[in-house]
Amino acid sequence: MDTTLQDPLVGQVLDGRYRVDARIAVGGMATVYRALDTRLDRVLALKVMHPALAADGSFVERFIREAKSVARLAHPNVVQVFDQGTDGSYVYLAMEYVAGCTLRDVLRERGALQPRAALDILEPVLAALGAAHRAGFVHRDMKPENVLIGDDGRVKVADFGLVRSVDTVTNTTGAVLGTVSYLAPEQIERGTADPRVDVYACGVVLYEMLTGGKPHQGESPAQVLYQHLHEDVPAPSAAVPGLAFELDELVAEATARTPDIRPHDAVALLARVREARSALDQDQLDALPPQALTADHDNAEDRTSVIPRALTTRIGGGDGGTGGDGARSEAALNRTSRLQAPPPPQPPAGAARPGRPRRTLLTVVVAVLLVLGAGGGVWYINSGQFTKVPPLLAKTEAQARERLKEAGLGVDRVEHAYSDTVGRGTVISTDPQAGARIRSHDSVTLTVSDGPETVRVPDLKGHRLGEARTLLKKEGLEPGMVSREFSDDVPRDAVIGTDPEAGTERRAGSAIALTVSKGRAVDVPDVTGDDLDEARSQLQDAGLKVRISAEQVNSDYDKGRVAGQSPEGDSQAAQGDTVTLTLSKGPEMIEVPDVTGNSVGDAKNTLQKAGFQVQEDRGLLGLFGDTVKKQSVKGGDRAPKGSTITITIR
Repeated sequence: MDTTLQDPLVGQVLDGRYRVDARIAVGGMATVYRALDTRLDRVLALKVMHPALAADGSFVERFIREAKSVARLAHPNVVQVFDQGTDGSYVYLAMEYVAGCTLRDVLRERGALQPRAALDILEPVLAALGAAHRAGFVHRDMKPENVLIGDDGRVKVADFGLVRSVDTVTNTTGAVLGTVSYLAPEQIERGTADPRVDVYACGVVLYEMLTGGKPHQGESPAQVLYQHLHEDVPAPSAAVPGLAFELDELVAEATARTPDIRPHDAVALLARVREARSALDQDQLDALPPQALTADHDNAEDRTSVIPRALTTRIGGGDGGTGGDGARSEAALNRTSRLQAPPPPQPPAGAARPGRPRRTLLTVVVAVLLVLGAGGGVWYINSGQFTKVPPLLAKTEAQARERLKEAGLGVDRVEHAYSDTVGRGTVISTDPQAGARIRSHDSVTLTVSDGPETVRVPDLKGHRLGEARTLLKKEGLEPGMVSREFSDDVPRDAVIGTDPEAGTERRAGSAIALTVSKGRAVDVPDVTGDDLDEARSQLQDAGLKVRISAEQVNSDYDKGRVAGQSPEGDSQAAQGDTVTLTLSKGPEMIEVPDVTGNSVGDAKNTLQKAGFQVQEDRGLLGLFGDTVKKQSVKGGDRAPKGSTITITIR
């Protein structure tokens, strides 16, 4: 629904291209508008960063860099980014416009959903996140507000505004970006985020869809954060009796407080969701949630905003944080939050005791730690003794040294390692790792990439196949596909050559195809129909071995003669190969029908159906006759199948 109230941007044309028609939503980081691309004549969503954040150069730089990265993420369940730009003080993203509603709207209206509906929504969400995770991105702000459900039923994940690369940390000093109700414990404690934080948030969203409420409730963000750190997400069936055990297991796995216990990314969680769905019967999937769980939300609680950490500290330290305004505290739990360390208190003018503010600050810190417990490291206020190791992945050694110097850190030593994914001369990892707390002026060990390890393919010609495989593994290569060819100069089962050929450089671990000799080629004589001794002699003279099959078959050849051979005659085989001979049991004998007295047509039809050939003998007296007077084999006697029966006609 449009919420335009004299918004100064409505009616303007940004960047000479995007006409802003209406305001759709307001969040903590940006405002979203419905706009028209006047150049392509299409409706789209325009996300404009709030002016306060647009003034932060580092935030804008990250916003632009990450928007460009997400624009390359093409997936049917991801809201696409079309364009990014600036116009004066406005920094914006042009995105796909999805006509419909958010999952938050659905939960606000309906409360708990049937398990089938919850899984139908969760699966495309995980498919979208899975594509992002496999592309190296983490969303970091998964919540119902960021799940769009189109009027056509399609589900799309929106607002990758906090997305970042896997294995990097936030570069907003002293801040945690995310939404309080969906933050994973490691985000709260260390500010780190990998795909498992999205898995955790999806587990919370699944709980909310199944029960109609959030798993962790509190009057202040601090209380909710404490629960994330110290309490497991309860089983959905505790709130909605009758829900299947498989759904409880699914939520428990996704929201495990220890990251290593969770599925490692959204693709793995999607597999678990489908496994759980397959274990549920129709009644369990369509179980109706109790009406009592239908939530009644105020629009204010779903707005996205920025919560300074100082505010949450004050709320968490005294009266439970209501401050006489419970709606405001609840709203904070659903906002995309930038939790910041409070600035040092300033002494009042003319104060006689400059030490007093430090005691006040200490009191605040102690109060927060009492609320959060020992695990609440995110609330530690940096007094200058500690800093964080900056993210240095893929930076050159010189860039990494400069970045560390800017952070007040030094380089302990530089180690080198091979890497298939990180370019030569750039940083693979650091010790301590990026985001770790470290004392100021301490040193960091850098591991710099030497690029992919390369190995020369050894010359394996003439080596037996087993030896060749061993030599490849010894050189750091893998034996690949084996093909066989005839060779006049390379012995049987020895290597003729490799692909790539000997001396070629390849990455360590690459598979090397081997061509192995079948030996010298010989022509296989055709011995079918021959006497066994004669056939054996011919084959052995050609340099072949002979094997007699235990099975014999009926054939046109006399009993004991060769009825068939493998390989066939007139083909090629390697010297020393074995030719298998199948001997004949002679022709199959079958009973001959009695056709005397039958018409010629009936007699021929009967004999042919029985498996015989038919020949007519009419003589002079039978030229005009049509009755069989005699047959060459009497009816009831046996004759070889396929043999010829002569009928005499009179």
